[in-house]
Amino acid sequence: MRTRFLGAPGLAVSEQGLGCMGMSMYYGPRDDTDSTAVIHRALDLGVTFFDTADVYGSGHNEELVGRALGDRRDDVVLATKCGFQPDFSVHGDPDYIAAACDASLRRLNTDYIDLYYLHRVDPTIPIEESVGALGALVNAGKVRHIGLSEASAESLRRAAAVHPITALQSEWSLWTRDIESEVLTTARELRIGIVPYSPLGRGFLTGTVTSTDALAEDDTRRQHPRFAGDALDANLRLVGQLEEIAAQYGATPNHVALAWVLDQGPDVVPIPGTKRIAYLESNIAAGDIELTDADRSALNEVFSPDAVSGARYGRAHSYGDSPLPD
Repeated sequence: MRTRFLGAPGLAVSEQGLGCMGMSMYYGPRDDTDSTAVIHRALDLGVTFFDTADVYGSGHNEELVGRALGDRRDDVVLATKCGFQPDFSVHGDPDYIAAACDASLRRLNTDYIDLYYLHRVDPTIPIEESVGALGALVNAGKVRHIGLSEASAESLRRAAAVHPITALQSEWSLWTRDIESEVLTTARELRIGIVPYSPLGRGFLTGTVTSTDALAEDDTRRQHPRFAGDALDANLRLVGQLEEIAAQYGATPNHVALAWVLDQGPDVVPIPGTKRIAYLESNIAAGDIELTDADRSALNEVFSPDAVSGARYGRAHSYGDSPLPD
């Protein structure tokens, strides 16, 4: 597993991280035994970057990750987040951030967090106050680096004026390319690393989801417009073209979809999530693919921003800078 570096501080991480959210929520029943095995296998394969949040499973995910890392905790870069609640409320006030950090440290069974994100920008609190509180945690030795999740270009600029921002976590994949204009340009200008979540389009870009019928009853993808009706049919045609490109490499669609994200620059570290060892191993194999210029052009044309059918979410929430519930 190769190493990449996030942000001006140069936080060293594996070129792919492991997103752990799905082990606790959204994608069917929990299985802590299987999830722990995935985390251990990831460690053995050289993954050093693990992503969780206090809201994932209402604290369950942090506890799971903390237990699974055990005595290997100091071998990894552990990222978690605060400021987003199960009721979809957003909290960015300094007292809340300080208390949330202490609670995460207890659940993770650690005395420091490598990368601590504000999960969503609170529209009722100046971003300068929220980032100031995160910076105070760095000064206290509880946090080593800070980040933002789904922040706008303006918020990035205001935040970076208060404290160095090591990473921006936002959704980015072949079928979700919203950040590619102003946000990405601003992040790179400010030397902020990019951590794409859902780089496989919530599993759609693996080619294994052709309907929602086989998904668990509580799988939230059943509610996503891109997985339903005419939008699903149209998006499956896009995946069909992805499969054709993947076949040229003797690969599967997830390999090429992840290779495309990795190809976006050395400051990009995707965090695909999975609860299965086989999928983890398959995702890591994407690092061996070197896309040709012709395939880069073909992928960008097939998955142009206006080619994907359906909204990202089925209802319009407004959380700070972004209408996203993740």
